[in-house]
Parts: sequence; structure tokens; C-alpha cells
Amino acid sequence: MIKEDLLLLFGAEERCYDADDIIFSEGDMPMFFYLIVKGKAKLNNYNDLGKEFIQAIVAPKQSIGLSSLFTEMTYPNNAIAIEKCEILRLPKAIFLKLLEQHHEYYSKIIHCLSEHIHYKFMMMQSMAFHNPSQKLLTLMNYLKFECSEQESFSLQIPLTRQQLASLTGLSVETVIRVVKNLEKQGIVKIQNRKIFY
Repeated sequence: MIKEDLLLLFGAEERCYDADDIIFSEGDMPMFFYLIVKGKAKLNNYNDLGKEFIQAIVAPKQSIGLSSLFTEMTYPNNAIAIEKCEILRLPKAIFLKLLEQHHEYYSKIIHCLSEHIHYKFMMMQSMAFHNPSQKLLTLMNYLKFECSEQESFSLQIPLTRQQLASLTGLSVETVIRVVKNLEKQGIVKIQNRKIFY
């Protein structure tokens, strides 16, 4: 994405968030470009019954809410710190000026947005499946694709069972049951409560 020193040169401020702190809320107008320096955040929504649906988990060197900066629409989700986070924040108007002066970042942004759209398409498609195993395997295959190692069991799934449930629309109990079945089939391995795929 965009180098931290360039963001700082343009006046980005570093903000610290504790776990569960809100970075921005659904319905807010996008006012800043956000880049995670340390920690992780989640993009989520809640349904009418208060059940959480996690749309993505964002790691260091990734931006949050990037696509909303190019529209005049409000954020469609919340951004909440999962753990202690350090984030660089640059006002939208200055971010757009940065892009005018550094055209080389447009291709990186297009690549980032394309990956985001691809992930959304895969997850939307998996939501249509009635088979919980297929939902989990779609997510795990996406995570494996992002990993440099492709051998069996080379990826430790970096998500809790609750996060897997919230990302796939399943209950935690269903995730636990499906993961145990996948282990019996030799598709995943469980060691010290960690899932390897």
C-alpha cells in the first residue's frame, strides 16, 4: 500500500486504539484514509437481533475503508480494533492530493480494491451454500491463497472459532462441529486448539 513515511510527510497522525475501540461507525461519512501500522481490526455489522457479522479482518500494512473514500456515501460497516492498534490517519482531501502527486499508487490501490472485491464475491457466493463445510472451506481456501506455503496443514488459521462463525454466518457450535468433521476427513489438523489447513 502507501509507505508510512510518505503518509507522515503529508501530515498523517498516528492514533492508538485499544481492543474493542471503534475506529469508525456504519453511517459515518468517510473523512480519513486509515493505514494499520500494528495490530488488527475487523469490519463488521450487526443484525436486528444484535448478532455480529464480520466482513473482514484487516492486518498491518492494510488500509481500512478505502473504497468509501472514492464515493460520497457513508461507511457500510463499522471498523473496530480487535487488539491494540497503531493506525496512521490522513484527511481525505490530503490523501487525494497525495494521489495526484504520486500516480504510482493508483495501481496499488486498484490491486487492493480488486482483491477486496474478489474476497467479497467469494464470501457472498459461499453464503448461498447451505453446506456449512463448504462455507468454511471457501474461507480457508481464500486464506491459503494469501499464504506463501501451499502444502497441506502449512497454514495456521489466524482466526478464532468465533471469528470463523462471524465471517461465515454460522454459529460457533456449527463451526466446532464442522472443524471436527474436517479433521476426521483429514482436511484440517488440530493441534493445541489451533486449526491447520
